[in-house]
Amino acid sequence: MHRRFFLSTTAAGAISVLTARYARAAGESFEVTRTESEWRAMLSDLQYAVMREEATERAFTSPLDKQYGAGLYHCRGCELPLYSSAHKFDSGTGWPSFYQGLADAIGTKTDRKLLFMRRTECHCRRCGSHLGHIFDDGPPPTGKRHCINGVSLVFKPA
Repeated sequence: MHRRFFLSTTAAGAISVLTARYARAAGESFEVTRTESEWRAMLSDLQYAVMREEATERAFTSPLDKQYGAGLYHCRGCELPLYSSAHKFDSGTGWPSFYQGLADAIGTKTDRKLLFMRRTECHCRRCGSHLGHIFDDGPPPTGKRHCINGVSLVFKPA
């Protein structure tokens, strides 16, 4: 009984991960496109896993989490400005957090990779690179928390 449950659960999880991984390629198009080999050549293994395969970097590992200087956070994949330091706050989660993105910079979709849980995934609207997730527990004025993988961003001081 336990073995059958384990096998069926493992198979269902694998199918959902594979479905989510390839759904983006089938349904969305972006202004900036690159081949897989071009992405791999310009990104580290971790950056590729996060930005192209929707992985998550470990909490408290990004130097951008504690970066509070004035400036803009750009997409590492296409250099589109995504977030302003004026909208950054310390969420205590270990990832850079913002209460809003810049106008026309962020795309979203429903993320169903976690069993029985739906989240809002956010990505660069120009190249489709995965950034992180948006939650409803942020500060005013939006009440949103954009929880972002630091490896997806490049900070440019003002």
